[in-house]
Amino acid sequence: MKRYAIAALALSVLPAFLPVLSHAASRTIRVGVSSSAQAEIMNEVRRVAATEGLALDVVVFDQPSRIDAALAAKQIDVASFEDEAALDAQRKLHGYALTSVATTVTFPVALYSRKLTNLAQLQRGATIAIPDDPAGTARALILLQNETLLTFRDNAALHATLADITSNRLHLKIRRVPRARLYDTLNSVAFAVIDSDTAAHSGLRPARDGLSFEDARSPYANVLTVRDSDRHNAWVAQLVAAYHSNDVAHFILTRYQDSVRRPW
Repeated sequence: MKRYAIAALALSVLPAFLPVLSHAASRTIRVGVSSSAQAEIMNEVRRVAATEGLALDVVVFDQPSRIDAALAAKQIDVASFEDEAALDAQRKLHGYALTSVATTVTFPVALYSRKLTNLAQLQRGATIAIPDDPAGTARALILLQNETLLTFRDNAALHATLADITSNRLHLKIRRVPRARLYDTLNSVAFAVIDSDTAAHSGLRPARDGLSFEDARSPYANVLTVRDSDRHNAWVAQLVAAYHSNDVAHFILTRYQDSVRRPW
């Protein structure tokens, strides 16, 4: 069985960049984020970055689907709202010259149940619910494999479907359900695999309410994204250092506990 993990994204800062750090901070860097937790965390990053001479302007987008386009069009300088798989899909679809430079946080999918208090109680032949969209299905199957409930073909990776399942030791019946209806299935299934956004809208938190949830080093960890032409600029290294600082780590743990996880 293969357990999926994401390797830490390393950013090398060449010695030649060091003398120009103060110059790099001479302008304000515009950071595009989605609302709620992403914006809250980036505002803490902004506070930390300011102590090191880097000025950030946090730009909150009500429609996250517009952020990559805004970055490509130079309306903002960096984005923080999506995972590597989603970024790759946007690059392929639109031809954006964008690259990730560091991981940020993971918003974990989790198993939620009104019938079970732990997975050891799961009965043979039980019915479970997972998202019906391709990305949601694959992400749910990865979590189920990591919990040893099933296995699927390794070469399916982040595109796994029900057809890729190679073993299902408890003969679980898997129902694919639209994300917006997953919460409603909790009265009729053993558990449902629900993403962080959908769970939050239903008042659920992975760390508090989940039977199990994704590891921080999930392949769905979010990333900081910049234009290819900016990836070696000194301010990028400063921004990554501020995001990965102890102050930001403490803020995330205190504010969200493990319902928002750090892959760094």
